[in-house]
Amino acid sequence: MASDSLVFQNAKFITSAPNIRQLPADEGIEIAFAGRSNAGKSSALNTLTRQRSLARTSKTPGRTQLINVFELTPGKRLIDLPGYGFAKVPMAVKEKWQQSLSEYLQERRSLKGLVVLMDIRHPYREADQELIYWAVASQIPVLALLTKADKLKQGARSSTLLKAREAALAFNGDVTVEAFSSLKKTGLPALEAKLHDWFDALADGSQVAPIDDE
Repeated sequence: MASDSLVFQNAKFITSAPNIRQLPADEGIEIAFAGRSNAGKSSALNTLTRQRSLARTSKTPGRTQLINVFELTPGKRLIDLPGYGFAKVPMAVKEKWQQSLSEYLQERRSLKGLVVLMDIRHPYREADQELIYWAVASQIPVLALLTKADKLKQGARSSTLLKAREAALAFNGDVTVEAFSSLKKTGLPALEAKLHDWFDALADGSQVAPIDDE
């Protein structure tokens, strides 16, 4: 199987880009990670790749202001998108990186899956819902990761996960929900399995060719 050769520990940083025009060629398969600035996105990427500092983490949310590209193998990449909401930065800065986020989501043809990270204590905030609805409308599968699961006791975590999965049905699309903890590694196997599925889906030679602009 194609996933046999896909090892997340092999992820390596390629570039940081302020907009899609400075990204690598729009070909192959990209899985993007997106979420609010305090959702633990960088920690999740570091946990996935078993690298302590592949994605920068900070006690100050909102430091990811560029589109960061990590290559797993040629043609297979993980994308760390700018965080949205929460961050205490000048409005002009926030608008600039929100524009790069929007451009990537709407125009990047190699985007084949979206991981939306949400604090398990505050799931489905307005911006999260908008992002998921957009992905469903664009026929892009979504994995909703409820991060910081270690902040809740087992009973509360299970209950929240169940409610979040029930709520996901309202999106009427390919939306999977899992609890995740970078600290305890909760949900890591499920995250890996979903990414393998997505990367394998177009790795059998049936990859979609670039579409000519009309």
